[in-house]
Amino acid sequence: MTPLVSIIMGSTSDLPVMEKACKLLDEMQVPFEVNALSAHRTPDAVEAFAKGAKDRGIKVIIAGAGMAAALPGVIAASTTLPVIGVPIKGMLDGLDAMLSIIQMPPGIPVATVGVNGAQNAAILAVEMLALGDAAIAQRLAVYKGSLKVKIEKANKELSEIKYEYKTN
Repeated sequence: MTPLVSIIMGSTSDLPVMEKACKLLDEMQVPFEVNALSAHRTPDAVEAFAKGAKDRGIKVIIAGAGMAAALPGVIAASTTLPVIGVPIKGMLDGLDAMLSIIQMPPGIPVATVGVNGAQNAAILAVEMLALGDAAIAQRLAVYKGSLKVKIEKANKELSEIKYEYKTN
């Protein structure tokens, strides 16, 4: 099985956040790989990964990083593949990471999701893949439909909660 999505994180301490992307891709039956690479501690390995990802069949890269959060940008600088950055909550509640990821120079874009938003990063990657794959598009449509059902169920449960002054 050839991975279509690569999930990269600065270290395994980011796994509790990034595993949400793994779970969503697994649910969507999208082959993926997971690796730890550091923009600051293994810069040569990051560059080699980014330059070789397309030739290995990767279509989208999800890169999570905290604090200085250079990883998504460093990857984007060395590939033409779409890169989705996941800012990971750290020193300043993730604001430092988010700003590092979204403030890319012209020509080196990194799509950015919310702080600790690895699940949304995976959904965005699946949406990109669905543009050219009808089976993935169908699974995505079913998933998105299930979100509506969850809210309808929650609303029904809320309607059954009674308070003296509650009107619905």
